[in-house]
Amino acid sequence: MYSYSEFDQAFVQARVDQFSQQVARRIDGSLTEEEFRPLRLMNGLYLQLHAYMLRVAIPYGTLNPRQMRQLAHIAQTWDKGYGHFTTRQNIQFNWPKLPDVPKMLQALADVGMHAIQTSGNCVRNVTSDHFAAAAADEVEDPRPYAELLRQWSTDHPEFQFLPRKFKIAITGAPNDRAVTGAHDIGLRLVRNAQGELGFTVLVGGGLGRTPMVGMAVRDFLPEEDLLPYVEAVLSVYNTLGRRDNKYKARIKITLHETGKAEITRMIEARFAELRPLFGGNDQNLLAEIKAAFAPPAFRNAPVDGYDAFYAADPVFRAWADTNLARHRNDQYAIVTISLKAHGATPGDATAEQMRVMADLAERYGHDELRISHEQNVILPHVHKSDLPALHAILSQHGLATANVGLISDIIACPGMDYCALATARSIPVAQEIATRFDALKLEHDIGPLKIKISGCINACGHHHVGHIGILGLDRAGVENYQITLGGDGTEDAVIGERAGPGFAYDEIVPAIERIVRAYLDLRQEPGETFLQAYRRLGLAPFKAALYPAEGTQDAA
Repeated sequence: MYSYSEFDQAFVQARVDQFSQQVARRIDGSLTEEEFRPLRLMNGLYLQLHAYMLRVAIPYGTLNPRQMRQLAHIAQTWDKGYGHFTTRQNIQFNWPKLPDVPKMLQALADVGMHAIQTSGNCVRNVTSDHFAAAAADEVEDPRPYAELLRQWSTDHPEFQFLPRKFKIAITGAPNDRAVTGAHDIGLRLVRNAQGELGFTVLVGGGLGRTPMVGMAVRDFLPEEDLLPYVEAVLSVYNTLGRRDNKYKARIKITLHETGKAEITRMIEARFAELRPLFGGNDQNLLAEIKAAFAPPAFRNAPVDGYDAFYAADPVFRAWADTNLARHRNDQYAIVTISLKAHGATPGDATAEQMRVMADLAERYGHDELRISHEQNVILPHVHKSDLPALHAILSQHGLATANVGLISDIIACPGMDYCALATARSIPVAQEIATRFDALKLEHDIGPLKIKISGCINACGHHHVGHIGILGLDRAGVENYQITLGGDGTEDAVIGERAGPGFAYDEIVPAIERIVRAYLDLRQEPGETFLQAYRRLGLAPFKAALYPAEGTQDAA
């Protein structure tokens, strides 16, 4: 994986020193909160409902054990002993005290991490496929390109004050595990008929109050044209994007108002101007970056022990069936460590658990961890012979829940427990759904089902692309939860359909149970998933199950 250069280290250290002085000025009263606000946001520091929150960048979700241990140290020393992994492959610390933030940033800088551009109207943390360089279906490792974009976009003088925040995601596989269709720019690595590597470029995706799936403005962009083309997109957006209304400022609205044909023409024209200016320097840098992402030295060893253990131990077998994914090396597996134990807060990990995962990455995982946008942690390279021992250690620390991709593997934003923007609770709803279906012993029978929950219209929980999406809103001071069905964040991305009127807090879990029981009654055997059943049947039978006495629900 990529390690900071001397330039990176000096740049980050300078930002730490600068922000330390700004914090000191805020504490002594030299800066008002209004004056301090843009400065803290440039360094990932938010003022949330109860306390400050520090959002730390984990570029393209990749960490080494030393970095994970430092996150544990930060959580234990300056927070409340845990961190929250987000859908942007970041980590958030929810309880820092302002005088401690410079020390937290220094601790991050010491291990090649920072909180730069995790907030503000700039290019945010570039996200990627959490199975990158390990997945059997991969065309090419997307992380070198994500790192190239990170370096190019950090403190880019033209794009620090965009009309609105800007998010880029990149995947290297035909099975899109990076939700590229829901990003301002989505990049999909492909090969053309001649075998040349390039990108399908999507523009104008995004969720929030106006959810849209990105449109392809280039079916094939040659690899060497990535930076000038992305810069062209941002340049056009920076010129056209609205600054009079923040709700209409994202590029998806710009594309909708301008039209795909015209905005594509403008992007191509700007690209033609920019392309000659790069002069190959970006390709020289890309070559250096690619060398840092060389695959680990995979070991060649028998896997008979794994096969025997799998056959003999039903608990291990259940975990292997849900939490392992196929690796490009048949002797290896990709391990997803669930941070969704039944009743736990989705995405939270204690300092102890972070240290355990760091130890496991060192011992069994070629010194690499990934954070997924689904708020879990990945060990991308584990030899199958090590899996029984790894599972045993995970079990000792509450990290072996066998539920990845199942109904209790819920994406949830922090909601009204933390966020000043939230209008409803998310975490308790996720916890109650998980514990309810665990008690019913149904989740393995239900099979793959993605529930996503947001506590406000900003959609940080990606509810629009959940197979079942839940949106918490405020209705005259009362929490009300809308349900959407049939959403999908993969290569077949689609926005879910609203089912009808919302439900009160104490009604939402029974409503989800009615949907799921309807699916169990309606599905075709063998193995028709919830999403497949929904696509076959449409909304009507699920709506009938949700509202058995139509007209008795209050309109939302």
